[in-house]
Amino acid sequence: MNFPKYDLRIELSILQIITFFYMELPKRFWTPGESHDFWELCYVDKGQYEIVRGAERIVLEQGDLLFYAPDEFHAGRAVNDTAPTLIIISFVCDSAAMRFFEGKTFRPDEDEKVLLSRLVDEGREAFDPPVDSPRMHRPSQRAAAAFGSEQMIKNHLEILLVQLIRKGEIRKVQTKPETIVAANYNHALVEQMIAYMNNRVGESLTIEQICSAFGTGRTRLMTLFKTATGLGTIAYFNKLKIERSKSLIRQHAYNMTELSERLGFTSVHHFSRSFKKETGMTPTEYARSVKARALRKATDAYPE
Repeated sequence: MNFPKYDLRIELSILQIITFFYMELPKRFWTPGESHDFWELCYVDKGQYEIVRGAERIVLEQGDLLFYAPDEFHAGRAVNDTAPTLIIISFVCDSAAMRFFEGKTFRPDEDEKVLLSRLVDEGREAFDPPVDSPRMHRPSQRAAAAFGSEQMIKNHLEILLVQLIRKGEIRKVQTKPETIVAANYNHALVEQMIAYMNNRVGESLTIEQICSAFGTGRTRLMTLFKTATGLGTIAYFNKLKIERSKSLIRQHAYNMTELSERLGFTSVHHFSRSFKKETGMTPTEYARSVKARALRKATDAYPE
């Protein structure tokens, strides 16, 4: 028996990836202007980043996203003494629907941030070196990559683009602003705990201190934190310390001994061991790699 087949309408399709970076930049980073014949996505995960796009100049805040169109001149630099972290993905897409992104700046919602996070996760899995490595230059297949990791990058990126276009179309017909739905209690509590940890990142917090500060039991605290972040409470606190140290290293604010003291490590050797366990390199190696990446990005040109 013959069944009729329905051809799905594909609005846009990502044909190729040119570059994919999760870039931690020094505070004096800048890149000279360039243009190329493919699209580029730029998302500010941390800090602030000033861009020139065509004839406009914009300071992007944490959580801002925009696109550079093919053949559109663009340049960028870190501003306001921040050491920004960016997601940069350049790609080929010939769909006319992509023209929607020209000249616009977006604030991704939680669903779209999840897609960006998954893109980075798959980029770590798919490529060697991974997208968050200072050694990443051009995507190269990782021999032991999980099945379908490159296809997941294609799928997540296409879904992100479709969602942004849909949201833009919805905004055009809305007459009232969307209501803001508060996060549920447990999520809000974990967010408060993370803020508490960030404010005390130079201390040696214990689970008991955090429990006391929030009037919650040890078991509930650990369960909430594991569910929300995927990490244990103290493991997450140590991760915050290392993330703060990476930012300070990129700002050239302190030497390694001063950093270890400022972040509550018992010694510079303890700091170095913890840093290497989290990042795969020592603080000194990380500082050198950030400088090398900044120099390479500033002078690199895309091939013809």
